[in-house]
Amino acid sequence: MALMEPDPLPMNHRAVCTAWFEEIVKKFAVEYRAGGATQNSMKVAQWMIQKPSKVATFFGCIGEDRFGEILKEKAQEAHVDAHYYEQSKEPTGTCAACITGDNRSLVANLAAANCYKKDKHLDLEENWKLVKKAKVYYIAGFFLTVSPESILKVAKHASENNKIFGINLSAPFICQAFKDSLLKVMPYVDVLFGNETEAATFAREQGFETEDIVEIAMKTQSLPKVNKKRQRIVVFTQGKECTVMTKGDKVETFPVLQIEESEIVDTNGAGDAFVGGFLSELVQDKPLEQCIRAGHYAANVIIRHVGCTLPEKPDFH
Repeated sequence: MALMEPDPLPMNHRAVCTAWFEEIVKKFAVEYRAGGATQNSMKVAQWMIQKPSKVATFFGCIGEDRFGEILKEKAQEAHVDAHYYEQSKEPTGTCAACITGDNRSLVANLAAANCYKKDKHLDLEENWKLVKKAKVYYIAGFFLTVSPESILKVAKHASENNKIFGINLSAPFICQAFKDSLLKVMPYVDVLFGNETEAATFAREQGFETEDIVEIAMKTQSLPKVNKKRQRIVVFTQGKECTVMTKGDKVETFPVLQIEESEIVDTNGAGDAFVGGFLSELVQDKPLEQCIRAGHYAANVIIRHVGCTLPEKPDFH
């Protein structure tokens, strides 16, 4: 669906951000990327698949402005079939990444990202047709802060039609401040993604009484589920440590690809890339082990570049 992050900035902060972004554009050579957690994952999935184009469809919200036009252009360049809800209340969300050597600072103005409306976009016949046509769905947990009703509509459709619905824990605060919304969606979740910090927070909030990530994965898998035809798959990444995945009634671990410290340029987007790689194989009905390998490969590629940028073609076998 779309990347929707925490509460928007106060009006005075937004004004400062907007002016700051304009100053950056005037003074520096700026590179634009179609961003946001879910959109990053869709871009990576499409890159991994290559042909046909526009396998991945993305819904989000932008403003009627220059940044919105740039976002549309960048999504098209990535061959992602983006359908945005365009509104005039808020400008397109932006995030400036300022990089000095190995250090980076991110300044976000979420703006339009908080304005997605189910009745104004998802419910439209032409958009819902695209939803019905899909076989795998993925939404970042951030979207729970904006339109949980949109998530539930898609999740219920997936469950009723025995399709695959995936969601990401996304951040510890989602597991805390938005745990009620998350738990309403959880019965429809077929694939749950998260990292070790998010998993630990989720476990504490759910009263699992364990810090062992394997036990957390198993307890998460066993939470109530509506569609009994599919057993929930739980995937927890741990940075350079092994990735944990539930499969059937057991948990398997998978080592990540090795990389020299000197080759790591930017770890921002590694989690999004992992999901994109995983989904690129899942949608082709490949074994779960291959989905994990594809996720590891995509993440390994991403951390060698600044931001969520990719070479022309993948070299995944």
